[in-house]
Amino acid sequence: MSSIIETVNLVKEYPQGDTPLRVLKGINMTVDEGDFMAIMGPSGSGKSTLLNMIGALDKPTSGTVLIRGVDISTLNDNQLADLRSKEIGFIFQFFNLISRMKARGNVELPMAIAGVPRRERRERASKLLEMVGLGKRMHHRPTELSGGEQQRVAIARALVNNPAVLLCDEVTGNLDSGTGDDIMQLLRTLNREEGKTFVLITHDPVVAQSTDRLVTLHDGEIIGEKRVW
Repeated sequence: MSSIIETVNLVKEYPQGDTPLRVLKGINMTVDEGDFMAIMGPSGSGKSTLLNMIGALDKPTSGTVLIRGVDISTLNDNQLADLRSKEIGFIFQFFNLISRMKARGNVELPMAIAGVPRRERRERASKLLEMVGLGKRMHHRPTELSGGEQQRVAIARALVNNPAVLLCDEVTGNLDSGTGDDIMQLLRTLNREEGKTFVLITHDPVVAQSTDRLVTLHDGEIIGEKRVW
């Protein structure tokens, strides 16, 4: 099984007076193709910081992040943006949808930015919304959709550029438990049937136990890793 993402002695510090705050303390981790994994830990453990590092949204203080074997510290801003658009999809807790745009328009947006022709954008967005069970809701605005439906739009949007890995930050954190279960089942289906790789940041043990692989963080260090199944 090939590695998509690898971190080597990853350290992240933030300025805090005379003594920097060290949020990540030498993280060594791999994300393999086909993984359905969770990174779990309490608030302040460094989960979201680690997600930002492996998603190429922020740069480490020291250590290395490799994506498809490429050290991302060697890339310029344009190359990083290109890497993110092609290799990584992001799904966030609060959906981050544009309220004035209909569901299909929200899904089309990354393709519009990438210069994909309008007809192709519409066809792909419609197909993805069908895939996530929103074929009949694609012409509704976010305010007309439930929380679970909005998250499904966000998932479809994350899939538009066919990324290798999807990074999910508390993807069920803003949903009731039943809707959260439905979203987890959708992600699992995408993992098994579409071959998508998932990394889920969570503090919820129920979400963590529904994955295949669990990495536990505490105070910026990996304190445990196990196969859940």
